[in-house]
Amino acid sequence: MLTIYGEKQRFCDGVSRREFLRIGGMALGGLTLVDFLAAEARASQKIPAHKAVIIVYLPGGPPHQDTFDLKMDAPSEIRGEFKPIDTSVPGIQIGELLPKMAKMMDKLAIIRSLVGARDEHANPLCISGFPLAEANKNHPSLGSSIAKIWGPTERTIPPYVDLIQKTQHKPYSIPAAYGFLGRNYGAARLDEEGAADMKLNGITLQRLSDRKRLLDSVDGFRKMVDRADAIGAQDVATQQAFNILTSSKFVEALDVSLEPASVRERYGKGQDAPAGDGCSMKHEQFLAARRLVEAGVRCVTLGYGFWDFHGANFANCKKYLPMLDTAVTALVQDLYDRGLNNDVSVVVWGDFGRTPKINKDAGRDHWPSVASAILAGGGMRMGQAIGTTTKDGGYADERPLHYRDVMATLLHQMGFDVRSQQTVDQLDRPVFLYPGHEPIQELV
Repeated sequence: MLTIYGEKQRFCDGVSRREFLRIGGMALGGLTLVDFLAAEARASQKIPAHKAVIIVYLPGGPPHQDTFDLKMDAPSEIRGEFKPIDTSVPGIQIGELLPKMAKMMDKLAIIRSLVGARDEHANPLCISGFPLAEANKNHPSLGSSIAKIWGPTERTIPPYVDLIQKTQHKPYSIPAAYGFLGRNYGAARLDEEGAADMKLNGITLQRLSDRKRLLDSVDGFRKMVDRADAIGAQDVATQQAFNILTSSKFVEALDVSLEPASVRERYGKGQDAPAGDGCSMKHEQFLAARRLVEAGVRCVTLGYGFWDFHGANFANCKKYLPMLDTAVTALVQDLYDRGLNNDVSVVVWGDFGRTPKINKDAGRDHWPSVASAILAGGGMRMGQAIGTTTKDGGYADERPLHYRDVMATLLHQMGFDVRSQQTVDQLDRPVFLYPGHEPIQELV
């Protein structure tokens, strides 16, 4: 196993931990590099031109009535204190705390009638399309499905990378399920669990820009392997795995310090400390996601912030929504600037929506009946708002769309039609990934 240590920091649960990158063994969510390469060797289909998906998960569920579906004709105890603003697309308005998104609405699409949530705080719905209990039973995450269908773009880059950090509320950061597809299609993860038996000694994520130090450490690791004759008795896939362990391409993709200062400044810093019992609001992870897909990763999932505003909803929105506005628009603009907007899809969403009625603590409570989502890129049709909700924002009115309809759309834009195409499970049995769901016609 390869371990590259990051900066030691204190998390919201009071535990001091060190974040690090682990590659190999359990570090890949059950996918070892040997498994990954062996699976690639077994794959017979030709790898298509590189397309990818970035999923931005907002733990806790942001208030749709204060972001993308304001209800100005509703009573004050429902509509809240924010006003809508015009966007670059005539006829579409969004909340005043999202001015950057408003300016680039021609590059975004809103779904205002998102359904299919349950009253639970957990990430599986947003990374697989299935709630916690069903995902645990056997349904794979979208990234695992993508890894199964298309495999890696090249030998040194895993197809699926999960950047969702460990959270105090554990269901926010459940490792992505590979389900009936098998452990070979798990995600490469950044986390701090488990022990390492191979290290790039002396190299941290913060010091990867020191190319000489990195190369010296890699050379030392290679010499250790040679001395132990660790490769000689292994099969070809294992030898290839060691080559990946001593390749810096994947690690370099995570090193955002290699980006020009102007790009890093556009993304901004965000907030390093976790918000509530959720994720940090580090904007570097959005930039890292772009670098990863550009390097060849097919799916990246990341978590951002904490949006469970049972109290002080409006004060929290004022604090956090401008940061989300900056991070999302920086990512989308970056994809356009680099010519990736037709190949990389982005979806931003949370666990569910929030109650229409504001509670006694000036908060909004859980509301799984309807939510909103933002999409961008992927060659999808942008500059539109899809679906409507009732006058109080409590239920989908026109065009209810399920989380799994969105997943079907993302796969469709990568070249896989869930209505007619199947993959196979671990026993080579054909299986539909999202039966009963189909691509959203307004987007494809």
